[in-house]
Amino acid sequence: MATTRLRDVAERAGVSVRTVSNVVNGYARVAEETRRRVEEAVAELGYHPNLLARNLKRGRTGLIALVVPELDVPYFAELARSVVGEARQRGYTVVIDQTDGEPDRERELIMHGASAALFDGVILSPLALSQADLAHRDAAGPLVLLGERIAASPYDHVAIDNVSAAAAATEHLLALGRTRVAAIGDQPYDTGETAQLRTRGYRMAHEARGLSVDPSLTVATPRFHRQEGAAAMARLLDHPDGPPDAVFCYNDLLALGAIRTLLTRGVRVPEDIAVVGFDDIEAGRYNTPTLTTISPDKAMIARLAVERLALRLDGPPAGEPAELWASYTLEVRESSGG
Repeated sequence: MATTRLRDVAERAGVSVRTVSNVVNGYARVAEETRRRVEEAVAELGYHPNLLARNLKRGRTGLIALVVPELDVPYFAELARSVVGEARQRGYTVVIDQTDGEPDRERELIMHGASAALFDGVILSPLALSQADLAHRDAAGPLVLLGERIAASPYDHVAIDNVSAAAAATEHLLALGRTRVAAIGDQPYDTGETAQLRTRGYRMAHEARGLSVDPSLTVATPRFHRQEGAAAMARLLDHPDGPPDAVFCYNDLLALGAIRTLLTRGVRVPEDIAVVGFDDIEAGRYNTPTLTTISPDKAMIARLAVERLALRLDGPPAGEPAELWASYTLEVRESSGG
């Protein structure tokens, strides 16, 4: 069976070869009706672009890197799945690596050297890199940053509004009539930007109601893992002024750990203490009780990040670095009475 060529698709769709190329590669704006005809012709003829030849012609590898702190944190695993799907649609293969938040590893993967040369571009969720580090980056490929570690930089940045999301989570608990709302997950040190923004939102929700915040109800954790959530909840249950009646956890793993402590101590959720998490990981939807949580649009985060990377690689000059915001929702479930 003969291989279908670009020219065959153009003849079937009644357009030029260049138009077919634009549609297949996503390079230029094409009228919707024209795009539909080309896509139908592609499907009918079973056309598959030769991605290897295309990348070699451009001097590319066809690989992009996704670099995250911890792959065994479900949020990053679920985000990675979305990034892989978005990249595949654009003909890129994703190589995933983790840094454990180690500064040397983050620099190695994005700054310079052989590893950086392997990738056409990098999507990075940093924990340790600084503005100064990025100012000295000499790798040629584009870089898109995720999260809150480095916001204003010479690179495109995708995030959600952590302050307003945390405020929404806290306001939900206050609106239920809870009067002692605790917070688990603050990180008052240099690499704790995400936690600090969520603490700000937690406080803002109290201030909006004219309520004071008891600092002793905010428990710091070194990481966002289940064991830290369990230990922090135990401390709150033993609070000298009595336990809280609600707790906002800065991610779902902390919340699941907290719920485990509550249940083993005979505390009812949500009747005695309501719990809200952050990230909307799959495990929270199947927990008992199911977990109320802030749900970042992970698919949108992935799409925005891959789009910006592709624009830097394939499109016209992309201009100044873009600050892009993904949406979120509050998903009310059983752990807060939903």
